[in-house]
Amino acid sequence: MDMKKVEAVIKPFKLDEVREALAEVGVTGLTVTEVKGFGRQKGHTELYRGAEYVVDFLPKVKIEVVITAEKVDLAIEAIVKAARTGKIGDGKIFVTAVEQVVRIRTGETGAEAV
Repeated sequence: MDMKKVEAVIKPFKLDEVREALAEVGVTGLTVTEVKGFGRQKGHTELYRGAEYVVDFLPKVKIEVVITAEKVDLAIEAIVKAARTGKIGDGKIFVTAVEQVVRIRTGETGAEAV
């Protein structure tokens, strides 16, 4: 069975909405990592104790899900709808092929392991 990994880097305050939106389209398991990064946003300037300094990396959340290829479009649509604010820094979604999945507890592989 064709498996895909969908990675989404989003604004942290959108995590709950995205998780709920994914659950609504049948995506149950996911991994969440707190990350830092920047794209076109290029960070911003903050004032701290009277001194201005540049914050290069902004806090983001990375969500990873491994799903069957058939669910990819639904997952992307759910993430975009839930994560979009319309402002710069809303994030990115990456889709890659997954060669193998193994459930450690049972040894199940492929779609059964997801």
